This record gives sequence, C-alpha cells and structure tokens, in this order.
Amino acid sequence: MKTRITELFGIEHPIICGGMLWVTDAKLCAAISEAGGLGCITADQYTSGDALREAIREVKALTDKPFGVNITLMKSFRITEETFMDFFRVCAEEKVANIEVSGLFATDFIPMLHAAGVKITHKVGAVRHAMKIERLGYDAVIVAGVEEGGHPLSDNVATSVLLPKVAESVKIPILATGGMVDGKSMAAALCLGADGIMMATRFLASEECWVHDNIKNWIVQLNETDTDLFCHTTLQARGVKNSVLKKVNELEKNGAEPSEIVRAVSGKKLLQALREGDTEGAAFLFGQSIGRIHEIKSCKAIIDETMAVAEETLRAKAALF
Repeated sequence: MKTRITELFGIEHPIICGGMLWVTDAKLCAAISEAGGLGCITADQYTSGDALREAIREVKALTDKPFGVNITLMKSFRITEETFMDFFRVCAEEKVANIEVSGLFATDFIPMLHAAGVKITHKVGAVRHAMKIERLGYDAVIVAGVEEGGHPLSDNVATSVLLPKVAESVKIPILATGGMVDGKSMAAALCLGADGIMMATRFLASEECWVHDNIKNWIVQLNETDTDLFCHTTLQARGVKNSVLKKVNELEKNGAEPSEIVRAVSGKKLLQALREGDTEGAAFLFGQSIGRIHEIKSCKAIIDETMAVAEETLRAKAALF
C-alpha cells in the first residue's frame, strides 16, 4: 500500500507509533520500524539532549529503517525550555526521519530540522489547528479524536467527524489517531481522508514492549467503556478508570490547586507502576481502543495483521459496487 505517508517517510506501511511516556524506548521503536512501520522514541522520558542521542543511536544499532521521535512541548518540572531545544538539535544532527510534536505550536526549530532533512508532524484535535500547522510549514498533520489516550483537545470531537473535516481543509498528508488499533479502523480512516494511522496503546500490548506483564494482560481484559476524561481544570486527559482517576475527580470537585492535581498524576508514579505491574498505582493514559485489543503479539504480527485486514476490508467494500 503506497500513500503520501509511506512516501513522506520512506516506509513500507502507513502505520506510525505514537509517543508514550516511558514506554516507547529503543527496543520497541526498532521493532516497529523493522516491521515496516515508523517506530518512535519519546524524548520527554530523557532529561538531556545527550541522553536522547544515546537512545537514538541505540535504535540505529538495532535497525537501519526510518524512525521518529516524539517531543511533547508542555510545561514540565523535569525538562527546561533549553532541553527541549536540545532535543530538536540532536534530532537534526542525528537525522531522524520524523519528529512528532504535540502541545505548543512552536516554529523556531522548523528551519533547522528541514535543513537536516527531518520531517515534522504535529498532533491536533481541531480543524483550526490543522490549518494553522499547515501554514506554519509542518510536513503532515496528525488528527486526534477524543477517543485517544493522553490529552485529547477539550473540543471533544470524535475521529470519525474530525478527520474528514480536516481532509477537506488542508493539503498536507494526514495521519489519523484516536481509536486506531487494527485493520478495520485503518480502512475506515483511509476512507475518511487519512493517508495513514498512528497507533500507540496497541503497541503497548506487544511482546517487545518492556512493561510488566500484569499491565499487558490488564489491557487485554479492559473494555472501551473503561476509560474516562479527567483533569478538566488543568490539561484534559483520557485514562483508565482506577483509584487515581477517582482521586483526581474528587480533588477537582473539591477545588484543589492545579499543582496538587499534577502531583496525583505524576510521571514518576507511572514509571513505577509500569515496572511493578500496579494497575492502581498511576494514571494510565490509554485510549478507547483498548476495547479492541484482545491479544499480546509481536510488533510484526500487529502490523502485518493490520495491513492484511485493512486491504481485505477495502477490497470487500469495493466489490459492493
């Protein structure tokens, strides 16, 4: 399958892995790229440009296929503005295939990255934002519906509505995310105007992902109704309903300070919970796609099956006419 996304990144299949804090490391990134997709490492889990460079070179030692880096530009207690710029500088020097940006609509790094041949994509949750990043010179847009895990825009528009509206409004290539988990969702996204998909939660339940087996087995058992939107007074997020989300909802109801809410969903707590397999120990920002994850498989099996089902689905529907 050739699309504008496969051509943009020089990959076999139009499937990209989204950034997941602590999860998307060098091993997982390389496995996805080796399987024909575009793997990803998350810059925000490192505290310096040198540490990110080490991770990038670890990926290069595992695969000669293209891969990308996720950089989420949000205020952080761990990462300074200077470190964020170091991340971009290192990505330019190492010539990664793509940087997936989310958060702030920054532009200072674009000339440097384009001069190095690095493509830049930005995740958005609204048509107005898609049009803006096209004007700013990004190479592709990632359209994220409210189904996504992480931080969906508080407009709360579903992928099935947002995606075709964006496709009608911009000319740059489009990736769909939010509910993207298998071949059927990929076929739907292509029909709605996407050139490829971004999956994140699905790759967490993969053999190459390092997290504790308790977390992977938990994901397989969860349903699409087991997530909720929370952190409405700070930065809206979607996560699995557990004791941490209950605590955050109570804090917001009682008018807690934003700093107290941020502490409740600390990234350090997430890292510990992922290591120990504690499903109640952190806020797990998984998307509604968990309801369609039924097995733990290799990244190659996930990608191969996604492509086979997508192609079969599209052929079957075309035969109706």
